[in-house]
Amino acid sequence: MANINDFKQYLRGYDYTGNTPVIIDFYAEWCGPCRMLAPEIERLADEYQGRVKVLKVDVDKNTPLAAAASIRSIPTLFFISIDGEIERHTGLLPYAELSKKADALISGASNPR
Repeated sequence: MANINDFKQYLRGYDYTGNTPVIIDFYAEWCGPCRMLAPEIERLADEYQGRVKVLKVDVDKNTPLAAAASIRSIPTLFFISIDGEIERHTGLLPYAELSKKADALISGASNPR
């Protein structure tokens, strides 16, 4: 499992402070599954505003971060706990699963399931 400190140098402009759990959606505009996931990510950002920070990273515009994060397939999601531990998921997730993972991050579980 990676730690957010491995990527902080690449997160300039994304306002990762480490005080709130974070979900990062690595995507591309041309990616069909990414477009399918986008409304769910937006809903998550709205419903968890102030409790979980949701960031979107376009891999085509942020290649150094995508390379540092070893993004090989998209969409890839990083679920980052307050202590900086990252759980990685590649592929689509239904909203219920996204919500469950966000709740686990909020409750302080360092390994959301």
